[in-house]
Amino acid sequence: MRAKLSSRLGFLMLAAGCAVGLGNVWRFPFVVGQNGGAAFVLVYLVFLALLGFPLLMAELTIGRGAKMGISNAMRHLAPEGTRRFWGSVGRVVFAGNFLLMLYYSDVAGWLLKYYTDYMRPAGMPTAEGAEAAFNALLGSAPLGITFMAVAVAITTALCMGGVQEGVERATKWMMISLLMLIGVLAVKSLSLPNAWKGMSFYLAPDWGKFMEHPLRAVFDAMGQAFFTLSTGVGCMTIFGSYTDRSHTMVTESIWIIAIDTCVALLAGVIIFPACSSFGVDVSAGPGLIFIALPKVFANMAGGRFWGAIFFLFLSLAALTTMIAVFECLIGGLMDELGWSRIQASLVVGAAVLVFSLPCVLGYNVWKDIHPFGGGKTILDCEDYLFSQFWLPLGALASCVFSVWPVGWGWRAFRDEASAGLGIRLPDWLCPYMRYLLPVILLTVLFFSLS
Repeated sequence: MRAKLSSRLGFLMLAAGCAVGLGNVWRFPFVVGQNGGAAFVLVYLVFLALLGFPLLMAELTIGRGAKMGISNAMRHLAPEGTRRFWGSVGRVVFAGNFLLMLYYSDVAGWLLKYYTDYMRPAGMPTAEGAEAAFNALLGSAPLGITFMAVAVAITTALCMGGVQEGVERATKWMMISLLMLIGVLAVKSLSLPNAWKGMSFYLAPDWGKFMEHPLRAVFDAMGQAFFTLSTGVGCMTIFGSYTDRSHTMVTESIWIIAIDTCVALLAGVIIFPACSSFGVDVSAGPGLIFIALPKVFANMAGGRFWGAIFFLFLSLAALTTMIAVFECLIGGLMDELGWSRIQASLVVGAAVLVFSLPCVLGYNVWKDIHPFGGGKTILDCEDYLFSQFWLPLGALASCVFSVWPVGWGWRAFRDEASAGLGIRLPDWLCPYMRYLLPVILLTVLFFSLS
């Protein structure tokens, strides 16, 4: 019997928890900072509607229509004669979830380490030692492995508890806590000296800055809109399979996007005023979270307390995504191989733990080998393969499958997406999803790989 979520709130929190992750807080602020503040945000919101909404809706609808994970769902819903092909495509798409966890678990471990540091009286990095503290973490294999293993163990244990008692309950409370924490942090950031300067940059479009590198800015906006919702690896399909037909997938997709966007925008409200108050460059890149912001906390009154809250918020964001992706992997294995939940959970947890070791060790033990060339770390290479190749290719597969006759087909897809209370899927969206959206995805893939 197919597992079900106990409530609509549980479904929305679980799906939003998958979408809300480090892309909202780690990547969003620095790409905004690099590309003209609010000018970039406006373009990003346009692409969120053009790309994020139809792709999210497609994955959720496929899952609910088949009551299966992505690979079995494609095989089940496809026409006779194409089922073996779509089953193989689904397995390739599904594998992207495992690739994501091989480096995401490493970063989640960093966040847990920073949270524990700020909880200790003498653990907070000093302003002068912030960069050295982060480099020390990267250079310590025992520390990296320990905290990565803690993140994996927490996630595995919660998923073993089942869909309702483990995954849904944990994610619901984590997401509620996350939303409360981000509200508290936003209020604190707005109360800092000269916070208005950061908000002015964030809210006033700087089209001159945007037009300095317009092509890069546009593709950054497309990439952020694409990456933020975790579409392209079929992860949302498993959550669609756990829900009923009480509300349309159009309505549910809008709610999930609204929650995800709210978190991303509030992350900017936290980071831009804080950086403005303490003279930190908001375009500092990924190091903004682990190097620049600890300098802010070191100079802030009550910095250890606010730093602990901030890294607890980030840890929850990372863990909700890990729980969601683990559940996709576990549910897929249960569908494909008929395994029990405990067996599938232990196998997924052990596999992620073992195959994440190269990423963790790539900063110290193997730091001079550079097997991929160009001085890139293993994390860089895994992230590039996932975000620049797997996501757009998987999204293209889901899009084509949903609306083309060689797959599920528009009518069946539209009817399932429109089942229940709420907004129905209009037929005028068919030409866009059938012709224009695949072209956009192929363009993203081309520029990503070029």
